[in-house]
Amino acid sequence: MILDSDLTDEMELLLTFDPSSAQLGLKIHSSAAPEVIAAARRLYAKQLIDQEDGGFLTPLGHEATEHMQAVYQILTTTPAKTS
Repeated sequence: MILDSDLTDEMELLLTFDPSSAQLGLKIHSSAAPEVIAAARRLYAKQLIDQEDGGFLTPLGHEATEHMQAVYQILTTTPAKTS
């Protein structure tokens, strides 16, 4: 599996959402980087967020974000050294 730049941008944007609260959303302004705007539009088309310019996570987006954060934590945690 290869992670192209579009998929990476989508994953990075998902990681900016806080899945612990349904009350916190994001607003992607027109002055944002073009790749961020495009990633938000793709996430909306995939029904992971409820607005083209951010908004809130959908139930599917919430689940995806929780999994993304778990994978990120696993991959960025330094394991304890064993003797």
